[in-house]
Amino acid sequence: MNPLIAMIPYENLKRLNAPFTEAFHEKFNKVLDNGHYILGSELESFEKEFAAYHSVNSFLGISNGLDALILSLKACNLPAGSEVIVPAHTYIATILAILNCQLKPVLIEPNIHTYNIDVTKIEEAITPKTKALMIVHLYGKACDMDEIMRIKEKYNLYLIEDCAQAHGATYKNKLIGTFGEFAAFSFYPTKNLGALGDAGGIICNAPEHVRTIIQLRNYGSEIKYHNEIVGYNNRLDEMQAGFLSVKLKYLDEMNAHRNKLAKLYFDNLKDDFILPDVNEDHYDVFHIYNIRHEKRDDLQKYLADKGVGTAIHYPIPPHRQNALKGENIKGEFPLTDEIHNTTLSIPCSFSHTEDEVLQVIEILNNY
Repeated sequence: MNPLIAMIPYENLKRLNAPFTEAFHEKFNKVLDNGHYILGSELESFEKEFAAYHSVNSFLGISNGLDALILSLKACNLPAGSEVIVPAHTYIATILAILNCQLKPVLIEPNIHTYNIDVTKIEEAITPKTKALMIVHLYGKACDMDEIMRIKEKYNLYLIEDCAQAHGATYKNKLIGTFGEFAAFSFYPTKNLGALGDAGGIICNAPEHVRTIIQLRNYGSEIKYHNEIVGYNNRLDEMQAGFLSVKLKYLDEMNAHRNKLAKLYFDNLKDDFILPDVNEDHYDVFHIYNIRHEKRDDLQKYLADKGVGTAIHYPIPPHRQNALKGENIKGEFPLTDEIHNTTLSIPCSFSHTEDEVLQVIEILNNY
């Protein structure tokens, strides 16, 4: 590694959260002094603030993103074995949620340019057992929501949006998370809006399901010791809710910074690399800025030797994971395999500076 080049990690959470340190300490002391750590005023405040950001009526804090997906599906009350359309190219949590609800995932190949579900392939996979669409706004780019909404209405399907990577992203100026009956969010520390631990939440756009989600996350109860349904313990704690309230005020600023870094890549990287798709209908928030290259593994090693941290999202596609063996996942997924074999995520975070990204660009262009 050239000693003149500073190590540029893929992510630096300490640096990312440094601007909020003082506010975090104040929030910590407030929660500690209050002495109410579960289902208290901090959660109530964050729920109202996040709902207001999206101009929706109901948002509920949940323990993490996977649990948010599971509870969304549980609230649909689908018969066991019902089919749920889901992208083949996604983090496995999306598919695990379906399996944990005793439902059947039906995997659909991605659009090779956007990496999101290929909407032209959804209808051919629908059967009488299909009850829901679970879409993923992957890498911070919204799906093609016009076509998805058309299919949803035509076949009378539930729509659950997996928004774990796309806080603040829009499709035709409409925020993701506001299209389906449910939208599940993860606030894992690396997300565009990240907590300091596990955290998640659900936008519930169907008023008739709000009470169900409230009960499901808290042992099936709204009133202590009165359990109306079989529930779980999936509550978002007061401390994480408080930290998220601090950072929510800066979400748009953090996303704008990611866009500024992404523009540097778009404007300056040479043509050897396949860059993310851009479209005027989308405001992308670049949770992940990925490039693709046929010699991805060699490229990753080259960057590591030059002091540049990278990641692969994801090295093993869901349909090739041991966890899905025996789950009767039908079909071949060559596009998903191709993406997983060629994709490389490069530094593009609120923790990175423009100078660091310019260094990364120079190193990449010398490959």
